[in-house]
Order: sequence, then C-alpha cells, then structure tokens
Amino acid sequence: MNQELIAKLQAAQDALEPRFKELRDATSALKRALKLASADRPDALPMNQVLLKLEQATTSVADEALRLATEGFRQETKQALDALAFEFASDLREIFSQGGVEIGGRPPTLVVKALILRIDIAARKAQWFYGKEPLTRKLPLSITTIVKAYEQQQRLILERNTDPNTFLKELFETWREELANRSRKPPSNRLNLVEVYSKMILGRQSNRFWNAPSRSTFKDYPRPLFVRDLVLAQAAPYLEVDGKRYHLRLGVATKSQAESASRSIWLPNGALDGEYYADVTFEITP
Repeated sequence: MNQELIAKLQAAQDALEPRFKELRDATSALKRALKLASADRPDALPMNQVLLKLEQATTSVADEALRLATEGFRQETKQALDALAFEFASDLREIFSQGGVEIGGRPPTLVVKALILRIDIAARKAQWFYGKEPLTRKLPLSITTIVKAYEQQQRLILERNTDPNTFLKELFETWREELANRSRKPPSNRLNLVEVYSKMILGRQSNRFWNAPSRSTFKDYPRPLFVRDLVLAQAAPYLEVDGKRYHLRLGVATKSQAESASRSIWLPNGALDGEYYADVTFEITP
C-alpha cells in the first residue's frame, strides 16, 4: 500500500471538503431564492431569511455571479419588506385614527404625539421610544399589543402629572449636595447630568432600603421619567432658594459624550428632534 499516495489523497479530500460544503450551501440558498423570486407575489419574511443565507455564502464563496445575484435579491427583499411595513403601518394608522389620534412619520419610524414606534418588520417586532429612551421591550407585530403599550406609555410619559418646580428643587438640592462633596469645584459648577440623575435615585431611597437593600425595597426612577421631568422643567427653568433666583442650565454634549449613555442624555424637543446634554448647573440670575 502506497502510504505517500494515501496521504496525498487524504490531503486533497481535506482541502476540498469544506469548499464542497460552501458550494452546496450557496447552491441551496440560490435554489430557495429562485423559487421565491418566481412566485406571483413577494413573500418578504421568507425572502429575508434566504437573503441572510445568500449573504453568508458570498463571504465564503468568491464568485461574481453569486455576488450579483445576492445584490439583486437584496434589493427585491428590501422592497418587499418596505411594502409589508407600509401595509402594517396603514392598518395601525386606521386603528389609531378611530380613536382620534394621528400617526406621523413613515416606516420603519412612526410618530404618535411625542412617542416613537420603531418597526423591525424582518424580526416581526416593534418598540416604543421617548426620544432615545426605550419605553418597552421589543413587541410582537400585533396591533392590539402595540396599541395597548402606547396607551400605557401615554399615561406614564405624556400624561405625567408632576410639579416642575418640585422636580427642580430636588435636582437643585442633589446638584448642590454633590458640589459640596467635591474637594475641587468643576468649571462653572457643572456636573455630569447622568451622575446627578444617579444621585437623585439614591436620594429617593427610604430607610427600609438602606437597612435592607434589595430589589423589593428599591424605589426606582426610570430614566425615561427623568428625561420627561427635565423636558417639563425646561419650560419653567427658574426656582427660588433662600431668597435667590436660580436658572437651570444644561450643557450640550460633545460628540464623544453623545456616543455614551453614561455621559449624556438626549432631551427631545419634538418626537424626532432634540439634543444630547452632558452636564448641569444652576446659575444665580436677577
């Protein structure tokens, strides 16, 4: 028996077998894509699943025909997904309009008053946001589920019944206490906004929590509510403390700060407009 020949044959088989599997996977994906492309009506979700297989195949099989076919199928899939998203959005608009609520925007981003609905039609999910803050988990594309979640967030966010002056006093006291704990005062007495928010959460905890810290004794102050309170406070940013009048000032974030949720907070001016802010201070004003 020729051991050298056996080794060569084994080496050739070992080299070709992975390529055979890659070509087999690419061919299988192409067959499924061809069947979907030949259908009378595009079926967006199965098309998207096949597209993922084709894109995976193009990374392992260097073939120009495969690349061109994948690109063409990608464009058709996008059109089919867009059509499905518009169809879903149309059904959603009809339901909301029955309650006298108008939906703005266009898929995949819809606007309902100050709230945003982001649709991921390929994943069959949607999620509500206030500014950049997620309000819900990713929800199934069920109109009933999405409408119910909107009604909950409308009560929680849009109809939030808080006194801006009370919030400003709490924010001011947190800011002043944190400044007092600093051995060196920052420029213009500016403190990181997220840090002050964290201190506010700690300041809201009861003796029960400090005596026995646990999830059950923790009093939460979700970030979207803090954002909403800040938005409401900006409409009346003045407060009186010890006979002095203070003005709430927020510092716009730099690009690097805006890229980190731990260094900045996005405050919406409208549903889709807004600004990242990184720090907070209070200035004495006449």
